[in-house]
Amino acid sequence: MRKVISIWYIVSRLPDTGFTLVELLVVLAIIGVLATLIVGGFRSSQMRGRDAQRKSDLKQLAASVELYFSDYSKYPDSAGGLIAGCPAPSASCSWGLSEFTDNKTTYFKVVPKDPVSSLNYYYRVVDSGTNQKFQLFAHLENSEDKNCLEGNCADPTVPGGVTCGSDACNFSVTSPNTIPSE
Repeated sequence: MRKVISIWYIVSRLPDTGFTLVELLVVLAIIGVLATLIVGGFRSSQMRGRDAQRKSDLKQLAASVELYFSDYSKYPDSAGGLIAGCPAPSASCSWGLSEFTDNKTTYFKVVPKDPVSSLNYYYRVVDSGTNQKFQLFAHLENSEDKNCLEGNCADPTVPGGVTCGSDACNFSVTSPNTIPSE
């Protein structure tokens, strides 16, 4: 005759080789800390990448505005933070949509826009009428960026009325004969 062995009997005879609750909690805590560090580093690199894009955009815009200056001996007019005269004198270049052109020369195929939708660039002619000085502004997200105006990313001095969307402008590229606070 065969003896029937209960499954519970077999399980109770196996050695205890699993993890304790404390060991599982320690592993989960370590995974949580590592995940936080990785996500924080990823966001920081995204922010720095957007700031690098802003700096590049403004330098390229400044070069195209300088080309316009070499053709007309003046910088293009400004209208509410936009480059005016795209392509007609009464039109303004919309950031990210318009072509910066005088209908003879294309200075910029598509005028760049800020990578964050709530922010925008700002173009300004300092001496309206003669148009011999210009300023381009943007907002850098990295509060520790060494290129912020006056080394102060939080509250730099900018001309009145200059805004970069939902945040203050704290980075500028200007014509060689002016400074951002003029």
